[in-house]
Amino acid sequence: MTATLPNVLTLEETATYLRLSPEVVAQEAIAGHIPGQQINNTWRFLKSAIDDWLQNRDQRAVLLRQAGVFANDETLKEIQAQIDLDRQRNLVSDD
Repeated sequence: MTATLPNVLTLEETATYLRLSPEVVAQEAIAGHIPGQQINNTWRFLKSAIDDWLQNRDQRAVLLRQAGVFANDETLKEIQAQIDLDRQRNLVSDD
């Protein structure tokens, strides 16, 4: 399906591509969550921008999951304190 899609997608094409309803895509675009442009009451989406948006969402989700690993870590405060010390040393040595 992706090989036959044009570079600029309509609301309906974007909804089909994302496997969402057109209403959800429009709501998310209005909220600024999905990259798109409204022109004369119609929405247009760059397929490349949609692909980038999807990829970046996945990367953020991975980072959030990784950060969650430390949620119950007993050494987290010690790690944070060491990071703060290292940062302070870097600030002092840069002067």
